[in-house]
Amino acid sequence: MPRTLTANALCCAFAAALLPACVAGPAPANHASSVYGPGQVTDAGSGQPRAEWIGSGKPNPGGSSCDVRAPGELATYRRVATEAFQDRIAPLGAGDRIEVSVIGDADRITGTYIIGSDGSVALRGLPPVQAGGLSIEALTQDLRDQLLSADLVRPLRNAVRVALIDNAGVSVSVGGAVFQPGAVRAGERDADSRIGLKEGMVSGDDNTSRTIAAAIRAAGGVRPDADVRRIYLLRDGDYAEFDFTGFLDGSSNRDLAIASGDRVLVPSRNCFDTDLMRPSPLTPPGMRIYMSNLTRSANNNAGAAIGEKATSLPYGTRLLQGLVAANCVGGSYMQSDHRAVLVSRNPINGESIVIERDIEKLVRAADRDAHNPYLMPGDAIACYDSRWTNFREAVGLVTDAINTATPAILLDGAL
Repeated sequence: MPRTLTANALCCAFAAALLPACVAGPAPANHASSVYGPGQVTDAGSGQPRAEWIGSGKPNPGGSSCDVRAPGELATYRRVATEAFQDRIAPLGAGDRIEVSVIGDADRITGTYIIGSDGSVALRGLPPVQAGGLSIEALTQDLRDQLLSADLVRPLRNAVRVALIDNAGVSVSVGGAVFQPGAVRAGERDADSRIGLKEGMVSGDDNTSRTIAAAIRAAGGVRPDADVRRIYLLRDGDYAEFDFTGFLDGSSNRDLAIASGDRVLVPSRNCFDTDLMRPSPLTPPGMRIYMSNLTRSANNNAGAAIGEKATSLPYGTRLLQGLVAANCVGGSYMQSDHRAVLVSRNPINGESIVIERDIEKLVRAADRDAHNPYLMPGDAIACYDSRWTNFREAVGLVTDAINTATPAILLDGAL
């Protein structure tokens, strides 16, 4: 009997030691400059965990107020009217396929040619001629002059004809307030969508994806702090400013064809625009979110039904909808006291932020939108177990320990 009482006392001691683990941990600490979007900071009366804001971290230009500035590098370019680019037919570029026809020639020079990566095209038996950046008319004249100099054609006005068969994608650079700035390919086509590969010889093409908007989407789309009223196209020392707000409100869809070597700059307003938090021709169609929901009943993401489709969410999704996709909402009410953290990053200064929320309060509070931040591409969501689940885990651990210790206690009593 004394040994049994000792075992019970041991169980109570273990439980008392483990019960503090059933309480939620401290709220995360962040730098004040890591705040990026609405809903990331809670007020004192919200009932939500409040982060500890320490220091200032990295500078966040503009803070929460808009600060519209033109990119400084435009000072080295000459500004031109938008018509200077709008009225110009997109020039030829690397990868474009053209058909060259010479009067009186069947297959010696006449044929289909692809413009090389250096922008040149070489007719059979002749040195290469620069084609990139030229119009069809200008290239036709250059090839005619080359063939005349080589005494291969007569000086007829239409001795040489050049026709465009297929516009390939173009390499351009996109910088500024986009999710993935850098070099991109706009208008790239797969073999099934290439013109002339199945239909036979054709003439003419219009690659509608070789545009500013397509290049921006290829760079991950604009961020919520982007200034879509002032998007800049830089080409050959000139630049022009374009207003793309019509793509968001439906008032206009006027886009502009781009050429290989162009640069697109999207300046930042240094403040969050909720109108940009939805799928559009300028924003990402969707985003990938990292999720973790590890409970005793689902000890891995597959068991929690978190697959590829669950983690691929529409752009504009908020934290609460993401938690539903992660199976962190619902189930037994006794286990509804869950908490979740959102790991995000301020794209302006690159500083990370960790946001904690009480899921049940977020579901039931009328002012949930004030504490329900938007998800950004590449964010991470993690769900913590409820206090009841933690308590059950603690009791289970104590029970396992006692079951292991009891035989030793009884054996000691027998001695």
